[in-house]
Amino acid sequence: QVQLAESGGGLVQPGGSLRLSCAASGSIFGIGPMAWYRQPSGKERELVATISSGGATTYAISVKGRFTIARDNAKNTIYLQMNSLKPEDSAVYYCSVLGSGKWGQGTQVTVSS
Repeated sequence: QVQLAESGGGLVQPGGSLRLSCAASGSIFGIGPMAWYRQPSGKERELVATISSGGATTYAISVKGRFTIARDNAKNTIYLQMNSLKPEDSAVYYCSVLGSGKWGQGTQVTVSS
């Protein structure tokens, strides 16, 4: 199965933006829905956003209107554009093929002054 590697995390001030990338080891063309998850420190992993093979998206209520998920099959990569970041967005972010039960190693996002 495809292997995924997240990147792009870092420290950002509240109200700032980050774009996370998830690079696949193989082609994601033809693969079904993919997703971003996050796990805040001391909390359980939660679903953030999904994107279908056709580009249809869903978002958690907490991020809707601020985050955008996208996929670029030619680059075998999915993205999470995060705007208007809040401290409660701080977490390790993971990507996954939806329904696979597997995800990458994660990238840390910290929103703090």
